Order: sequence, then C-alpha cells, then structure tokens
Amino acid sequence: MSEKIRLENISVAQHAENWQEAIRLSGELLVRCGSITPKYVESMIESVNTLGPYIVMMPHFALAHAAPCEDVKVSDMSIVTFKEGVNFNTDKDPVTIVMTLACTDKQAHIERLQSIAMKLMEEGMVEHMAECQSAEELYHLIND
Repeated sequence: MSEKIRLENISVAQHAENWQEAIRLSGELLVRCGSITPKYVESMIESVNTLGPYIVMMPHFALAHAAPCEDVKVSDMSIVTFKEGVNFNTDKDPVTIVMTLACTDKQAHIERLQSIAMKLMEEGMVEHMAECQSAEELYHLIND
C-alpha cells in the first residue's frame, strides 16, 4: 500500500474567511515542502475565478487543482479540514474539506484523481474525514 498523503501535508480544524483563503491554506502545505511554488496556489484560485466553483465535487468537499505546469515540482497532495464550513457559492456548500492536488503531468493527474475518487466513494468517508480531531487520525483514515 502506498501513502496517498503524507502526514506533514494534513491540517485539521482550521478556519478560513473565504474560499480563496481555504485554497491558500491547503496549497501552503505543498509550498512549504517544496512540491509547488506559490504561483501554483494563485493558479488554482484563478481557475475558480474563471470557471466557477467546479472544484466542489461533492457536498462539503473541494478538490483544488490547476493544470499540470512548471510550478509543480513534485506531484503531491494535501488536505485541510475546516471547523466551520467555507462557502464556495455552490449548492454543495459549506465545504469542510479542501484537498489540493498538484501533478507534474496529465497521467499522474488522472491516476491520483482515480485513487482519490475510490476512497471518497466509501460510505460516509467525507463525514469521517471532517470529524477527525488530529492530522494523525485523518492520515490513517486516508492511507489505511
């Protein structure tokens, strides 16, 4: 079994004033470890500004991402949960989980999306993720 998300890329019970801040908090975890540049974070926000809240894929869950580009140094993922939900101006609000996906190429992008989708389809998974009280608890839920 391979690790889907590293422990240092998980943060729980955060607060964001708006969806832009929520994306920045999730993206910052990947900036900190060197997987992406700050420009990629801004690209994710610009994608939502341009295309609308398409990243809110299911109730309470957003998958922040942008097209593979040179601002992604290493394919990686992060996840942040929010105590109070964040509004993305969609009927699936409030979002309590923002996962960031950064890929160096389209193939890695597709493989990672499939891996995430399989885990999220498990009964009650999004609710269980949002209820985690520690990064370690969320790490085990995702990776086990």
